[in-house]
Amino acid sequence: MVLDRITRPNDIKKLSREEILELSSEIRNFLLESISKNGGHLASNLGVVELTIALHLCLDLYKDTLVWDVGHQCYTHKILTGRKDGFDKLRKFKGLSGFPDPSESSCDPFIAGHSSTAVSLGLGFAQAAGLKGSDEKIVSVIGDGALTGGLAYEALNNASNLNRNFLIILNDNQLSISENVGGMSKHLAGLRTSSGYQGLKAGVHSSLEKIPGGDKLAKSIHKTKSGIKHLMIHGMVFEDMDIMYLGPVYGHDIFALKSMIEKAFLYDGPVVLHVITEKGRGYEPAIRHPARFHGTGPFEKETGLPLGAKISSYTDVFSTVMRKLGDRNEKIIGITAAMKDGVGLKRFANMFPDRFFDVGIAEGHAVTFAAALAKRGLIPVVAVYSSFLQRAYDEIVHDVGISHAHVIFAIDRAGLVGEDGRTHHGIFDLSYMSTIPDMVICAPKNKWELSDMIKFAVSYDGPIAIRYPRGAACDMFKEKRAAVELGRSEVISESEKHEDNCRVLIFALGEMVKTAVDIPGKVGQKADVDVVNARFAQPLDREFLDKAAGEYDLIVTLEDNVRSGGFGEHVTAYMSDIGYKGHVLNIAIPDTYVEHGSVGELMHELGMDADSVANRITDWVYKE
Repeated sequence: MVLDRITRPNDIKKLSREEILELSSEIRNFLLESISKNGGHLASNLGVVELTIALHLCLDLYKDTLVWDVGHQCYTHKILTGRKDGFDKLRKFKGLSGFPDPSESSCDPFIAGHSSTAVSLGLGFAQAAGLKGSDEKIVSVIGDGALTGGLAYEALNNASNLNRNFLIILNDNQLSISENVGGMSKHLAGLRTSSGYQGLKAGVHSSLEKIPGGDKLAKSIHKTKSGIKHLMIHGMVFEDMDIMYLGPVYGHDIFALKSMIEKAFLYDGPVVLHVITEKGRGYEPAIRHPARFHGTGPFEKETGLPLGAKISSYTDVFSTVMRKLGDRNEKIIGITAAMKDGVGLKRFANMFPDRFFDVGIAEGHAVTFAAALAKRGLIPVVAVYSSFLQRAYDEIVHDVGISHAHVIFAIDRAGLVGEDGRTHHGIFDLSYMSTIPDMVICAPKNKWELSDMIKFAVSYDGPIAIRYPRGAACDMFKEKRAAVELGRSEVISESEKHEDNCRVLIFALGEMVKTAVDIPGKVGQKADVDVVNARFAQPLDREFLDKAAGEYDLIVTLEDNVRSGGFGEHVTAYMSDIGYKGHVLNIAIPDTYVEHGSVGELMHELGMDADSVANRITDWVYKE
């Protein structure tokens, strides 16, 4: 196999033209075989095989800089830089990351797990190269979906001042994860399909073919297309920003791409090369269902059907409840930032299209937009991944918090998300959301409590956030379904009391309740351990904590958030304020960036599984 000869960066340059064409086929087959067994990002990576090969042919990866946005489309890049043998542990504990990672290879200049950052990063690298007198080439690959994010435009605005080459590859597959929305998407579609451009192109080609040597000239024009386009399309957004625009060009012809990239490098300034690719190329199920194959678990390669039984997730529960509430209450609005499928709003969008808004990759806009809707008496629900909501912190404070707008934040993927790792773990939301006065923050212990909390949030009058994890919804504790009341906790289990024993309270939040109930039986006999579902991280159940201060020697808080500024620290501060004489032990994620791996492996590694927590409690009890 040609692929077996790629063991280091730049090995691709040793291949013949025929071998390079064979390589593209082998890589696509390798990706399909590997991801079908282990899971990963499939559709986006199948779409950039030829583009990645062309870039590697044009760049010296020991010297030049290649930035990917979003980084999940970097699999072919990893293969071409000698990491193929690591794909059996891709996105697994202690294995390869699913995103660019400088700790793996110097060919990855930056960790890029979120969208719309590539132009800013590339511009920074280009300016640094200019200041240092380096002649390195800088390339940023940005998806058309990422151009719905404001950060990309801030960077493009500043790129116009650059006086050295900087190549921006616009990878246009007409999709982010779901369908693209907004003005830029329509503008790019216009560039792809302009009837004036297409008609003139056909006419010029027809005329050229009638003169001697005209067929060669026609082929040259067909490869670049830019000359004809510049005659017909005026005021293009990139050129109006003093950025050279080339394209659009076909993204699955390696050598045509290579030629265009080499031409783009000749320009002394920023260049946008518009490349048309097909998401999921080469695998029909991924072409038909690109959103489903954006990030996928193991599947049957022949059919594309997932392996294993379908398990109801918290996202599924949210989806069902939103659809039902939308039918009952015409004030409810669904809002997402390019994640209609991921956050479970697809059914709501299909049933209530006039009350559903996909704002693109623009979390800040989503929040401010929702605040205005709330101020007009509507009930907006902003459904967003925890790690993406971080990007809208200012808008949450300024536009929702200060105005006390009744905006509901449905925070999906809270806590550890597993294989997507550092850039996607939702382990900061309790900290940053709890800094906002009057922000209510709750977390369900199981699927029924999520349903009840959503209904409570609709009836509440003010900003409120519900955080819930990725994956299977807990179906334990069905008999524990006390009504949701603001700032009220719920007793899950009480131990038999012994006169000389240490009294221990485990005060657990959300997903950690199911861990908490396994702990009492693992603690030594000198402790009587009760488990309480906190339900609310803000406001705390002060009435219960006041009572607990006189009953417990040790209070253990349990949360899947970083320790700093989290739920546990707020409990500790309150207990100190009321003069609690016992000890508070905060079990939380250490203040670090957590790597990728299964949630179970990570919980054990972080000392947050039931055995580890029980050992810490036992150590404290017996030391006392």
